[in-house]
Amino acid sequence: MKRTRVKICGITRVEDALCAVHAGADAIGLVFYASSPRCVSIAQAQDIVAAMPPFVSVVGLFVNAGAAEIQSILSQVHLDIVQFHGDETPQDCEQACAQINLPYYKAIRVKPDTNLLQYAIDFKAAKALLLDAYTEQAYGGTGQPFDWNLIPQDLPKPIILAGGLDAKNVAGAIQQVQPYAVDVSGGVELTKGKKSAEKIAAFMQAVKES
Repeated sequence: MKRTRVKICGITRVEDALCAVHAGADAIGLVFYASSPRCVSIAQAQDIVAAMPPFVSVVGLFVNAGAAEIQSILSQVHLDIVQFHGDETPQDCEQACAQINLPYYKAIRVKPDTNLLQYAIDFKAAKALLLDAYTEQAYGGTGQPFDWNLIPQDLPKPIILAGGLDAKNVAGAIQQVQPYAVDVSGGVELTKGKKSAEKIAAFMQAVKES
């Protein structure tokens, strides 16, 4: 049976990271974007990574960051993969990852006129496409879903579905989209940057039952 992977993003506390892992999350996300309320310091990130057991991926989320900035963080924090969540071009992503020697996936903020098939071609080196809701106000973490009907059924890239997911709608999202993974942040929070153990458990149970 196909299993949908789960990433809990916007982790800022060790206890939240461990809660996500104990609930069965496959990955946690650390945000390195100063404008985000979920941005972590180097010290926070180091403490979280040090607490991680084997076989859980640590994802570093960056928005329009240069290779030098990413390399500086990588020299202090172990990351397994990079999530580019800004306006990066395929060339930006590939050049940065060639320098840091890490794989990446690309976040796409979906609008009605977004050509996801073209994005899959353009970002051919990406391990996956993360599909999130579009808003002019922020690059992500808005807690808003988008129209999943905009996702082509024949998209030739693994899909990480994000945007407004929570325990109430994630099963339906999985059934409709059949993504490789789902990504949640606000849907399992008490306040921005602080997760709820109960909401994480409910989310993971809904994914499992889907």
